[in-house]
Amino acid sequence: MPDHAPRTRLATHRVTNQPALPGDIDLLGGDPPLREALAREAPDWVARRLAPLGREAGSERVQALGEAANRHPPALRLFDRHGRRLDEVTYHPAYHELMHLAIDHGWHAVAWQEEGCGGHQAHVAALYLLTQAEPGFCCPITMTHAAMPVLRHSPRAKAHWAPGLLAWDYDPRPLPATEKTGLTFGMAMTEKQGGSDVRSNSTRAASQADPGDDGWRLTGHKWFCSAPMSDAFLTLAQTDAGLGCFLVPRFTPDGERNAIELQRLKEKCGNRANASAEIEYRGAWAEPVGPPGRGIATLLEMVQQTRLDAATAPVGMMRQALLAAWRHVRERHAFGRALAEQPLMQAVIADLALEVEGALALAMRTARAFDGAARGDESERALGRLLPALAKYWHNKRSPGFMAEAMECLGGIGYVEESPLARLYREAPVNSIWEGSGNVICLDVLRVLDRHPAALSAFWQEVTPARGQDRHLDAALAELERLVVEPAEALEPRARWLTQRLAQCLQAALLVKHAPAEVADTFCAARLGGGAGPVYGVLPSGSPCAALLTRIES
Repeated sequence: MPDHAPRTRLATHRVTNQPALPGDIDLLGGDPPLREALAREAPDWVARRLAPLGREAGSERVQALGEAANRHPPALRLFDRHGRRLDEVTYHPAYHELMHLAIDHGWHAVAWQEEGCGGHQAHVAALYLLTQAEPGFCCPITMTHAAMPVLRHSPRAKAHWAPGLLAWDYDPRPLPATEKTGLTFGMAMTEKQGGSDVRSNSTRAASQADPGDDGWRLTGHKWFCSAPMSDAFLTLAQTDAGLGCFLVPRFTPDGERNAIELQRLKEKCGNRANASAEIEYRGAWAEPVGPPGRGIATLLEMVQQTRLDAATAPVGMMRQALLAAWRHVRERHAFGRALAEQPLMQAVIADLALEVEGALALAMRTARAFDGAARGDESERALGRLLPALAKYWHNKRSPGFMAEAMECLGGIGYVEESPLARLYREAPVNSIWEGSGNVICLDVLRVLDRHPAALSAFWQEVTPARGQDRHLDAALAELERLVVEPAEALEPRARWLTQRLAQCLQAALLVKHAPAEVADTFCAARLGGGAGPVYGVLPSGSPCAALLTRIES
């Protein structure tokens, strides 16, 4: 519960010049850029369905749940009192309440239940809001959502698992899938010796000699298993045909606990509400999914979905940090006036707000590409190959510095754990590392440009309507045109710069087309102009900071 009527008259001093407690916040109703993005990118039903979530996720109650889930991390329970293996993870009640908030309202399933009709926009916008409650619990929401495209590669697996995956009921009980009202999915890909180089995986899969048992047995380790209390995991293992994709249930078809042994939980820098485990398969029962020897291609369909979420989560975190900083500087006074009235602080906050505007526009446009692809639009399908990588790379590179800057706006109080900014700062690097770190993502961008020319054509088609409206954007696009025609081997050392510039130019083009002029013009000058730099708060002379600040909260 929030603190009630704390004393301000203490023995030696009065507590003054401190911001009021935040209270309930409507995370959708008070976010003009989000409302505008939904109005242009999504059908009307999306905003209507999101409205209760915006109020609930921003409430004092749910914000307190997020803090509690982060302060009380999950614990590993390997054995029962008699020495029998359990391999379970126990969570604080706050974590389970947050899972109910997401799953009992279908945010893990909406992309598939409304596929091609705004479902991905709804999912991404919901993730943006849920992240502002607590980012850690969003990992199993993402994994469960992202498993559906992989299940479609196996009619049997889809028939068995999809109804539980799509159910609007969070059921945390460790039971066989057939006895549960709702299911969650995890993923285990990487191993110690290879990391992102999954072709070097050593886990082996062996088919059963018994004609009545069509399952396989997996033996090996996984360095990171996301959401280890899930009901099933998608994983990679070597077969005679090559690396295959397998579904590994927590319980075998005969109702026994599967031989998935949790070795330890990772003690992570951040993401503390979520469990990540190192596991061993000790002859674990599994069923193949997808063509033999095509495991990477099969599982990449899940990765493509998780990358979109990994591109969206930092935007939600940046929005939460921006709001905390803005509310602080409006009420905190120094040198005779509120911090928010001081020009240098206005420049910093306005620049942070610009970052959120551009990132949110790109995340929502990427979600629309996914829904367009589901409707059979080949241009949107091509764009959907490129945009998740651009957004994931750039949003996550901007996030840690963003959190540090927001923390500075609060000063010392922002650096202590009572402030949400401390945990946001610890959380900031995680989405850049998961599902492909920076270099991996940039190399994927080069592969997309090389192997799928339609993706680059779709990019130019998307930015062309913004041409001729801003000289900084025009110059940046001309530079890109000269760069992308170079051979892939020549581009590799500059892959980070190329990925950054593609992302920034697309953000700028979206703002030029859709945002108010003061937002678009300032963004283009600050991100693409000659004076652009890596530090927040360096805006061109004469920037309309006052107008930018009015868009933070309404």
